[in-house]
Formats: sequence, C-alpha cells, structure tokens
Amino acid sequence: MKSRKLSRKRSRTVIVAATAASVFGGVAFAANWSAGAAVVDDPTVNAATKATFQKLADAVFTDRTQALVQGASKKQQTSHFSGDVRLSSTQSRDEDSALTQLRGRQSRIAKAGETYSAGSTKVTLDATRVTGRTAKADVTETTTLSYAKATGKEPKTTSFQAHHELTFKADQQGTWQLTTIEDTDNGGLAVNTLSKPSVKAPATPDDGNTTPDAPRAAITPNPTPVPKTLTGGTYDYKAMAAYAEKYVYNYNPDYPNYNGHADGGDCTNFVSQSLKAGGWKHVPGYVYDYTKWFGTADIQSDSFVGVNEWSWFAQNSKRTKPLANVYQAEVGDVIQMDFDRDGAKDHTMIVTYKANGVPYVTYHSNNTYRRSLASIIASYPNAYYYAYRT
Repeated sequence: MKSRKLSRKRSRTVIVAATAASVFGGVAFAANWSAGAAVVDDPTVNAATKATFQKLADAVFTDRTQALVQGASKKQQTSHFSGDVRLSSTQSRDEDSALTQLRGRQSRIAKAGETYSAGSTKVTLDATRVTGRTAKADVTETTTLSYAKATGKEPKTTSFQAHHELTFKADQQGTWQLTTIEDTDNGGLAVNTLSKPSVKAPATPDDGNTTPDAPRAAITPNPTPVPKTLTGGTYDYKAMAAYAEKYVYNYNPDYPNYNGHADGGDCTNFVSQSLKAGGWKHVPGYVYDYTKWFGTADIQSDSFVGVNEWSWFAQNSKRTKPLANVYQAEVGDVIQMDFDRDGAKDHTMIVTYKANGVPYVTYHSNNTYRRSLASIIASYPNAYYYAYRT
C-alpha cells in the first residue's frame, strides 16, 4: 500500500454489456452474422459450464507456472480445450507470448542462482456473473514452486495466491471464448504474473525537515554480513516471521484487510502486524501524524498501513536503521520497493527466512510465502530498493 487516501471504500468494476460490438483481447470488432448462420439465444451458464471455466483457468495458470520450471514440457494444457469453452484466437496468441516472457524470466532467475524443479497450480472458481453473452469469472490461483538444489538450509518451496477476473464471450453458436484475463490484486507481484506492479500517485514530497528520506540499498549479492540476534533483545524477530507466515494466506480477522481496496493494498498493514507481534509498541495519537504508529481492528494510523508513512515513522522513531545492501537483511528486517523510481515507495515486505546469504520475503498483495530476494530482483531489476534493520 502506497499512501493511504481518505476514502477506504472498495472500488468495483462496472460491467457494461456491449451491444453492437464485442471486445476481444482489447480489439473491438463488429460481430459478423453471416446470412443463414445458426444463432442461438443468449446461452446460459450452468454448473457444467462453470466447471469448465474453472478447468480452463486452471490450465492457463498451470501453463504459466510450468514456464518457470527448469526443463518442464512446453506442451500447453490449454491446447486440450476446443469445445464449448476455449481460448479465443487472440487470447491464445497472448498466452503464447506470456509463456515466452515467463521463460525469459525463468532464465534471468536462473542466472541469479535459483531454479525451480517443480510447480503445481490449483484454481478455484469464486464467483460468476453473466450479462447477455458475456460471463465474468472470479478465480483464486494457488501456486507452489519447489526450489531446486534445496539440500541444506534453503527452504523447500515458495508459494503464492493470486486473484484474477476472466472474461468469456459467447459467439453466435454459443461457444464461450476466453477473451481477457485481469489480475485483481493490488500488488501484481506473483512470480508468474505479467501485469505491472501497482504504482500509485507520488506521496507527499519530503519537506527536508520532518519527512526523512530513506537511503537506497544496493542489490549486489554477497555483501559484508551485518548479523543480528533474533531473540532475547528488545524485539523477537522469530515471532515476527512466525506471525507473517501464519497469516500470509488466512488474514488475521483482528485487523482490516486492504487487499483489493482503492487506496493501495495490504502489504504495509501486514508487515506492521508482524512487527507488532514481535514487540513493536503502539505510539498513539493523530491518525495522519506519521510520527505516531498504531493499528487495531477499528483504527490504524497512516504509518501502520501506508508504505511511505511507515518508512517515515520507522526512521523518525529510530526503530530502524538503514542497511547498505538488501542482501544484508536478516529475519524480521523490512524491504521496500519503488517500482517506477519516482521517489515514492510502492511495496513493503518482511524477511521471514534466510539461507546461504539470501533473504526470503513474505508479503501480501499478492500473498506470497518465502520468495527469495534473488527472484524479486531478477523480476524487477530496475526498481529502487530500501532495506531497514528493525
């Protein structure tokens, strides 16, 4: 979450049924009703149709996951769909392009020293909305990737959840064609996503006095280590990591969930909760005062839920110290990203594991468990990074 807006109302997509034209893959074209062609009434979406929507979505995201697995077969699961529910020709080309891009990402991640030996994806159908000859399907993707060469202390897997909206349009014969896929999480940070990460409007400019800027951190591997004691001090860093990994998918009902909200996402809210679980104490006061920090089910300060406001509080309160290199981060430390280098930070993550000099981060929006920093940097090499010793 970037900088919180005053309104927290969830934004909702307005669905407009096209009348004279349909939109396939973003290109509008008039329906070609040839003389004498069999035209069915607006088709219904029954339980069997919904099940096939789910199966096609599962095939799409399984193909994307397998593109990241070293040595995986290039045979596409979506090629089996040619009946009443299938990919449109435009979406089929888009998926071919997507798989090419993801194989390129897999190559970059491998150059960073990381490969995936296996991957599994499961898609559930959450809701279906039908308007005339258009159907919208909301799905949740849950994907697990196995780290190759995990023979020592490295974690065995990384995993994530992502939410998508799929649009199907029925042709004149009543065949449902998948025409568009939209990621509906705020983050856009799943390892197999192709959408750009969420970037909001710039935060309030630094006035040079009261809103301290955090120094950028280098992203070169193998820097001089900066060790820390994980327990027995002021804060319990293992408790921070345990909290984050417990609630990465099942959100703690004691706090609001900002994922999908117009004001940015749940990433910083989630990290603040984890820090609080490890001993960070509330600093009560005015909600918009970044020198205060507090969060409950009923009220949260901007510094508790906003990316930039959290950074300002963390530095001003002296609860954190900047690290010169992101690879120096240890369990319980925080890493932030500025995707478009505009000076306003866009995303917050917490380190929940470290092995062989590589931090593994857990975060919300998209909900992700133990993704290596090497994978993050290989996927977003042009972002600015910030590292905080907590």
